Amino acid sequence: MNNTQSALQLARKSYQPKLPKALRGAIEVVELGKTEPATHKEELKKLFPNTYGMPILRFVESTKQKEYPAINVGIILSGGPAPGGHNVISGLYDGLKTNNKDSRLFGFILGPGGLINHEYKELTADIIDEYRNTGGFDLIGTGRTKLEKEEQFEKGLEIMKKLDIKALVIVGGDDSNTNAAILAEYYQAKQAGIQVIGCPKTIDGDLKNDIVEASFGFDTTCKIYSEIIGNIERDCNSTRKYWHFIKLMGRSASHIALECALQTQPNICIISEEVAAKNQTLDDIVTYIAKAVAERAERGLNFGTVLIPEGLIEFIPAMKSLIAELNDLLADTTEGQTAKQSEQCNWVISRLSTKNAAIFASLPESVAAQLTLDRDPHGNVCVSRIETEVLLSSMVGMKLAQWKAEGKYVGKFATQHHFLGYEGRCGFPSNYDADYCYALGCTAAQLIFAGKTGYMASVRNTVAPADEWVAGGAPLSMMLNVEHRRGKEHPVIKKALVDLEGRPFKEFASHREEWARETEYVFPGPIQYFGPSELCDKPTKTLQLEKAD
Repeated sequence: MNNTQSALQLARKSYQPKLPKALRGAIEVVELGKTEPATHKEELKKLFPNTYGMPILRFVESTKQKEYPAINVGIILSGGPAPGGHNVISGLYDGLKTNNKDSRLFGFILGPGGLINHEYKELTADIIDEYRNTGGFDLIGTGRTKLEKEEQFEKGLEIMKKLDIKALVIVGGDDSNTNAAILAEYYQAKQAGIQVIGCPKTIDGDLKNDIVEASFGFDTTCKIYSEIIGNIERDCNSTRKYWHFIKLMGRSASHIALECALQTQPNICIISEEVAAKNQTLDDIVTYIAKAVAERAERGLNFGTVLIPEGLIEFIPAMKSLIAELNDLLADTTEGQTAKQSEQCNWVISRLSTKNAAIFASLPESVAAQLTLDRDPHGNVCVSRIETEVLLSSMVGMKLAQWKAEGKYVGKFATQHHFLGYEGRCGFPSNYDADYCYALGCTAAQLIFAGKTGYMASVRNTVAPADEWVAGGAPLSMMLNVEHRRGKEHPVIKKALVDLEGRPFKEFASHREEWARETEYVFPGPIQYFGPSELCDKPTKTLQLEKAD
């Protein structure tokens, strides 16, 4: 027995992902009508003249078997890992080999940087077979280098010509697929003979639309986090002496927090999008939590669980304004970042607008310092470094102490803190993600053989049995809008936020008062890979509610 592989990994090697009917044999490509973005139409039409307005594509079964020439394809894994990435690679590989056994697949090492630096390896059957149905991106690694400069495009073109690569698949989130859209347009304008296909990946769940109903990795990650939250809830209900403040990964949207709340029924879950919509302050959030703590304490329940989205602080309107100004202020200078901490804060305050300077000065010193730390590759605050769970619990504790002094609170308040982040990004993919990712890889292969570029692989209707899934492609250009980033206007794929009018949020909102008052925890347990379909193959509650009749 290979001592580097667990019993589960060995067992999962034999799992054959399920595919929609249209991807099991010959296909016909059906065009469903031309598209356009929702906003900034004229501006984007000028920026993407060669890939604008393309039709949505759908694959259907065909009786006519076609012969395809062999083709060399490159693949890049970009951004943070997500469960199922290896199945995208295996699906792409199998799809290429099915249509022509002489086709070849090359993986660029450590993300887009591998394309620029000409670091790659050919992915053969013996290599890929070791990674089927496994988590992580470690087959070829990943990175966060942004493909946005002409010299980068040309360096990529250089190595692809050398390897005779005719198509490039970029697996990533909204920014990575924005880069894919730009790259497709560039190569098309140059008539370089390079197709570019995107694939929707992000555990955050914020890359989706009418055509791309889910980003891969979200299902698995939420199930992993929900297992941990359920374990914490059981411990919480066993010892009955702690309030657990649990921050969940998901910077720009609260999809993970919402899905985990639907799965585990915590006492409190904060939804960032609701905070923004209601123009709530930090004190509003603190008061809301403190009231729930006090009401449970009146019944002798001095314990509970609170779920907090990673990016909450950016959704508080006053904080959002401050952070936006900080992002612009610190985008192109290192002066403030090289100063001592005390001097750094003073330097920032001296350059902020009067209103934002006052807000910045009112923050706890540790939070203020965290807001001025190194930026992420997109020039934004590294939200994961801000200990929002500690900030909220300490402020709740202060408010409860004040209420106790006023005779308004009689309980005990002890806390535990958790950040569920990297624990979920590389887990063994659920059956849903294993199937979905394999189908996405096969879809990308079919888009390549169909001669398409500037498309994102799309697999829909995934709440139904896999036989009924709908595969095809959606033009990347239709997903774009124009946003202000790093002091400039950029075409980007718009992030999908939690819809406060959608069924998932309304389902949560209809129960949260009861969950806050009572102890109605649900314990999902670990992901199941073997057994009946109703136990192993169900998608997220979010997707089920979104697609409910």
